[in-house]
Amino acid sequence: MSTPATTVIPDRTGLLLPAVFVPLWSSGFVLARLVAPHAEPLTFLAVRFSLALLALAVIARFKGAAWPRTAQEWRQAMLTGFLIHGLYLSGVFWSVANGLPTAISALMAGMQPLLVTLLAGRMLGERMSRRGAVGILIGALGTLITLAPKLGATDAGGIPLAPLVICLAGVLSITFGSILVKRTKISADPLTNTAVQYIGALIPTALVVPLVGGPAFDTTSIPLWGGLAWSVFGMSIGAILLLLHMIRKGALSKVSSLFFLVPGVSALMAWIGFGESLTLMQIAGLSIATLGVSLASRG
Repeated sequence: MSTPATTVIPDRTGLLLPAVFVPLWSSGFVLARLVAPHAEPLTFLAVRFSLALLALAVIARFKGAAWPRTAQEWRQAMLTGFLIHGLYLSGVFWSVANGLPTAISALMAGMQPLLVTLLAGRMLGERMSRRGAVGILIGALGTLITLAPKLGATDAGGIPLAPLVICLAGVLSITFGSILVKRTKISADPLTNTAVQYIGALIPTALVVPLVGGPAFDTTSIPLWGGLAWSVFGMSIGAILLLLHMIRKGALSKVSSLFFLVPGVSALMAWIGFGESLTLMQIAGLSIATLGVSLASRG
């Protein structure tokens, strides 16, 4: 007796989700530049995390979503939030507010695929093909080419070293946070689990705000309120839920390769919004880095 044929429906989400995620994530670097004149960076993030936590809790309440059931799940979610949201975003926002160009901060995030590739095999047992490894190396080469011309320069167009190092520390934080997401299994709804993450994200911002001169938030600034609304619903809810979903459903190295596309998209947004420019060598580096994602995603 023959088995009935099964209709195969193509999974278009494999292209749709990255196509939505990359512009959402890229906008965060431009957002850091937008709000910098109107709010102290860590104060802005503390307000953002608090509103995102409240919004997710309200949505979860109406949906009847389950919260983490054990103390271990609460700890894991809070640690994930501490790394992915708290330390990473604090590093990016502070760096941009202290002179790191938007395109360069986005490019630093483009180094994450290389870090993930180096760590995922040992910590997650993931293996990347030769083609994927070549793509990662090409992306890293593009990153170095883009950074090299102005690294440590002291002129107006130079790259300040301290903000660059802080931004890199943030990239390391989101790398380890992503590995933690991949290694843990949760029984809670993604909405409530992400809400708990923002509790962990509030810890570094709340501790550091008093050390940077205290809270500062211009309540009369329309761009600030607009940026805050986008950061809560577009970034802290939309982009983060997409990222966590893709990490859990796919290979971490492959998902992380999407970050090679972020610098180019962010640079375009910064050019449109703020008139930021790049040298020819930096544009070449961005192009090489973008080329690397095609190989990495296939490998």
